[in-house]
Amino acid sequence: MISRIENERELVLERVFDAPRSLVFQAFSKAEHLKHWWGPRGWTLTVCNIDFRPGGVWHYCMKCMDENQGDFFGFESWGKAVYEEIVQGEKIVYVDFFSDAEGNEASGMPSTRVTLEFHELEGGKTKLLNRGQYDSAESLQKVIDMGMMQGITETWDRLAELVADLK
Repeated sequence: MISRIENERELVLERVFDAPRSLVFQAFSKAEHLKHWWGPRGWTLTVCNIDFRPGGVWHYCMKCMDENQGDFFGFESWGKAVYEEIVQGEKIVYVDFFSDAEGNEASGMPSTRVTLEFHELEGGKTKLLNRGQYDSAESLQKVIDMGMMQGITETWDRLAELVADLK
């Protein structure tokens, strides 16, 4: 995975997946796929309600099921995404929030405006480009300090494993 920070408040991530663009896109748009890869290793989506359309909401809960993760074991992390734009097979734009079990945004936590672009490459591969925009450099630094880079790396590793199994 390639990562870089642009304009102090935008994190850009890129990775090539050995799977067709339609399959990688589908992994982001269907609950039955998200349940198998979203979140770092040792975490499971125990709730995954998705209304995949502009204006729709994805509300989810990641729970740490790995006893080896110490204090994180049993911890729940709720999130909520509101979809702004969807171009089938090509692009997904959403705002991602930390939330509670009822879907209320968590106060004091940064939100991220995420733009995912799915680029078809030769040989049936897909380049995923993820642009995460934050309100401030401090908000971006806060999620980095929370371990987001390790989490997204493990999450995308799990995505690569899922699409390999599905193709």
